[in-house]
Formats: sequence, structure tokens, C-alpha cells
Amino acid sequence: MPIVPPFRPGERVALRPPQEIIATLDAAATFEGVPFMPEMLQYYGRAFTVAARVEKICDTICPVGSRRMGNAVFLEDLRCDGAAHGGCQAECRIYFKEAWLMRVPPGTRPAPPEELPLAALTRLANTHVRQGDPSLFRCQATEARRATTPLPTYDVRQYAREVQSGNVPLGRMLRLSLRIVWWELRSLARRPAGHLPRVRRMFGQPAPLGLKPGEWVEVRSAAEIARTLDRRNMNRGLYFSAPEMMPACGKRFRVRRRVTRIIDEPTGRMLTLKNDCIVLDGPLCDGERSIGRWFCSRQIYPYWREAWLMRAEAPTQPANEDRPAA
Repeated sequence: MPIVPPFRPGERVALRPPQEIIATLDAAATFEGVPFMPEMLQYYGRAFTVAARVEKICDTICPVGSRRMGNAVFLEDLRCDGAAHGGCQAECRIYFKEAWLMRVPPGTRPAPPEELPLAALTRLANTHVRQGDPSLFRCQATEARRATTPLPTYDVRQYAREVQSGNVPLGRMLRLSLRIVWWELRSLARRPAGHLPRVRRMFGQPAPLGLKPGEWVEVRSAAEIARTLDRRNMNRGLYFSAPEMMPACGKRFRVRRRVTRIIDEPTGRMLTLKNDCIVLDGPLCDGERSIGRWFCSRQIYPYWREAWLMRAEAPTQPANEDRPAA
């Protein structure tokens, strides 16, 4: 296994030759619990910029906090396209273990991989897309708990690592620290911040919009959205995560896609969504508002019901697609 000095945000890297990656993988095509997926093979022959070190991730299988992952990075906004996983549309950000990467000098282009080793890596990665049961998938998201360790919210070393790694500028850390303390205190007092207005019952659903990719929408107000939710903050089973999603209220975004199928991370089973589910270009979970999961850099796309949106004209000013800085 190659010894790689830690990468930092801003460095230029590329995938190592296939034979070197194969040497890091176990019989299940994983390294330190993280699978090397077929969707990653398309990135051979190209260089990318390190966006962030994966110091921690939010736990989306048993969502009670964060988990520690080591020796991995995110490259730009590279996301899984689901091509080898039944067309899953979750668009999860891909974990790249540092042992799979090499630095690339400025102004140079990585050499294309040799054909035979690439074919061997392709076979190995494709062999382990399923969990043995043909109906169950296996990917980096389904294996996340096995590739990480629990991380207590109040372990202050995790926040120091975010600064030391270059993920979070010191100014941002200091600014958000005040919010973190305030929100955590409110949580302990059972008065969560960023909550929706209370409503006594769920009102009727607005008429379906039939939104298509590329259309512009405006996110409805918090009060309008609250009227579509039950007492669990759900609309036909889809949870409205108020702290992360409410900042988008009143803003305009372009529809990125309609989501109809995603892999259920706890089980690996493909889910076919029966009701409308929309992803917008711009809004991402930025790790700044989720209690217990501060500074997670997964940048997950929230899912929206059409009932929470309304059609809008394209903005005359630049779109508020303010993605968080890596």
C-alpha cells in the first residue's frame, strides 16, 4: 500500500494506476471499509482539485450524530451517478481514500491507465456491487457505518481537525461556534432552533406542478410549508428538515431533477418513490445547522415536495445557488 502524505484542500490529484489501487483492496473491493465503486472508473485520465478532507460524516443510517472517517477526501463536486447501482438518483458525494490518489504537478495531465489492469479493477469493483442477494445493493453509503467510528458531539478535537486540515477557515469556525453553543443549549432545553410555525392539523395538498428539470421555482414560506406537514414534520412520508431547508424559503432555484429511485442506505434495497420528489440546484446541507452533525462536508441534496414549491420566473440577478465553500 502506498504511503501518501495527507492531502489538503486545493491540491491537484488523480487516481493511481489500477494495479496500485487493486493492491489496496480486500476481497470485498474495500479499503478501510470504503468500497471502490465502478462509478469512480470514469475519472481516470483526469486531474481534480481536493475540495475537503473527510474528517467526519453525518450518520444517515442511524441519524443521531456524526462519525469519524480517516484518510479520505472529497474531490470537487464529484458525485455517484448510480450507473452501476440500478440508476440510484441520490447523487451522493464520492469518498476517495488517499491511498487511491496521487499528486499531479500543475500543467500536466495524468497518463491513461493500462488496459489489462483497468479491466481487472473494473471486474473487481463490479463483482461487489450487490450484497449477495441480487435485490440488495452495496455502495459507499450503505457501508458508511462499517467504514467509520462513532464521534461524540462534544469531542472538541473534531472541530480542531476541521481547522487544521484546511476544511474550515478559523473565522468561519469562530462565527459558527456562537451559533453551535446557542443551538445546543436550546436543544438541551427542548426548544430547538430553526423550527417551523406550529399548526394544529395538516391541510390539503396544493395542486401538482409536474415540474421538469430546468424550470424555475420559488420555495414557499415556512408558514405555507408547515400547513402541508403532519405532526412529525412529514408530507406523505418525506421529512422537512427545518434547520437545513428553511433558509431557502422565499428564494428561487432551478429544478435539478425529479427523483424516482434511491437506494435505502440501511438495507441496500432500491426504493421506488411513489410521490413527487424534487432536487433543486443550489440548496445543500452545509453542516452549519444540524445539531450533533456540525461541519459535515457531505453536502447532501435535500428532497422537496412540489407542495413546498411554486413556479417562478428566472431571476434577473444571479441565481442564489450559494453552495457552501469546501
